[in-house]
Amino acid sequence: MTLSLVTDFEHGISAIDAQFHRPKRAAIHLIIEKGQAALIDTGTSFSIPGVIETLQQKNLSVDDVAYVILTHIHLDHAGGASECMHNFPNAKLVVHPRGARHMVNPVKLIAGATAVYGDAEFKRVYGEILPIDESRIIEAPDKSSINFNGRTLLFIDTPGHARHHNCIYDEQSQSFFTGDTFGVSYREFDVDGLEFVFPTTTPVQFDPEAAHTSLEQIMRFNPKYAYLTHYSRIGNLTHHVKSMHHLIDAHVDAARKAEKRNNLDRQETISEILQEVFLQKLAEHRCALPQKDMINLLHSDIKLNSQGLVHWLDQTN
Repeated sequence: MTLSLVTDFEHGISAIDAQFHRPKRAAIHLIIEKGQAALIDTGTSFSIPGVIETLQQKNLSVDDVAYVILTHIHLDHAGGASECMHNFPNAKLVVHPRGARHMVNPVKLIAGATAVYGDAEFKRVYGEILPIDESRIIEAPDKSSINFNGRTLLFIDTPGHARHHNCIYDEQSQSFFTGDTFGVSYREFDVDGLEFVFPTTTPVQFDPEAAHTSLEQIMRFNPKYAYLTHYSRIGNLTHHVKSMHHLIDAHVDAARKAEKRNNLDRQETISEILQEVFLQKLAEHRCALPQKDMINLLHSDIKLNSQGLVHWLDQTN
């Protein structure tokens, strides 16, 4: 295990690379306030040694972690939660009420992921996921807040990607930690300081109307930045929210087109349409990467989004 890449921002915020599949794919956000630490999202169990090394570099110990906060319980965001609670004895786990029971009893989470990956691949990617003591869990319903050493963190219920998703507003930095609600933005796509952002639909709970509403909820706060799990801080939010609304609609349109074609392989059809949409948007963005590199960076996200859209079609028909 090599030390994770760490990017430091103002207001005591850092992004720790979760080392999930490739560099700068997923971030664990660390907030330091008056000698205490809070983590937002955890990566997988294999991400936690990098978190501990980062704490040590910042002259903090495992005892200084007060909160481990989950935007939602998908395993690239929450797979390291039990490892965190094992290593950080004073930490409380803060999670959406719909997700709390799955932290206490992760059997369904594990079974669902194992059905997708197979047992061996699941263990290779995510490691071990153990139950968490209910007494160490704080449920965070809509508009609840925690006092993090004098710093207010406000929780906003933001479905669309998942029904158990919170975004966290940090009053001090006037920024949101958005998990997957404000989409995905890989730094390789940045052009002259402007990021490229696109939605992530999730395999089973995509709700486009709720996704639109959640974005508007975020923008009512007029935030300076959004800290995405994939990958970390973006600005230019007024620009990006318009693009996100457009691309959510484009995802729905891709699913409907695949449905009308009566193609037995709807997922493949949706993937082809989404690739065309993304490449066109990247051309408008003036991204200079070779097309094959763009496709490689987008491949797994397009696959996941296509799976999510097929499930959405099945649920809405």
